[in-house]
Amino acid sequence: MLKEFKEFAMKGNLVDIAVGFVMGAAFKEVVTSFTGGIVSPLIGLIFKSDFKDLKWVISEGVANADGVLEGEVSVLWGAFMTNVIDFVIVAFVMFMLVKGVNKMKKKEEPAPEAPKGPSQEDLLAEIRDLLKK
Repeated sequence: MLKEFKEFAMKGNLVDIAVGFVMGAAFKEVVTSFTGGIVSPLIGLIFKSDFKDLKWVISEGVANADGVLEGEVSVLWGAFMTNVIDFVIVAFVMFMLVKGVNKMKKKEEPAPEAPKGPSQEDLLAEIRDLLKK
């Protein structure tokens, strides 16, 4: 069982997927930092607040002794939109990466056409007939 697992784990495709997964996770962090640190503040200028903190309050909460609202029900649409922007950026970059890799691959040459003329079976039959004479 250990031998089978080793063969499975060392297949080229599995290692490639693992490397891609790790690089994708690291790239996601870069995009999240970009969106949170640059895009969100610029969009926040339009709304005069931090874009991630924008929300639609459905039901007001009650302030406790510390002044913190408890029981507030709200839709956090700013955080959702930030995540959508992150996704679009990552998806676009991955699309461009796959497109570039596909362009770099050598185009497969079509298989050579079978030679014209008699087939191998025809030649063997002809040889057989000549040997019979």
